[in-house]
Amino acid sequence: MKTAVFKSYQNGLFTFWFDNGDELAFEEVHPKALYKYNLKADKSFLDKSFKLSYSEIFNDLDDSVIYRIDSLVLL
Repeated sequence: MKTAVFKSYQNGLFTFWFDNGDELAFEEVHPKALYKYNLKADKSFLDKSFKLSYSEIFNDLDDSVIYRIDSLVLL
């Protein structure tokens, strides 16, 4: 699991900044994680640190990658 700060939810993307300076926009969040932390509506999670794990889902048809959060724990 990696540590990241939740920065925004806009246009269907969940944006997190990681400790190493990387920024990732996730298109999907596992339903259990989203149920526990309503990142879409609850603004109190902005700028909060989380431990998260994620998957890269490759689409061979158009060579695109979707990032999905698999688990999320508020620190």
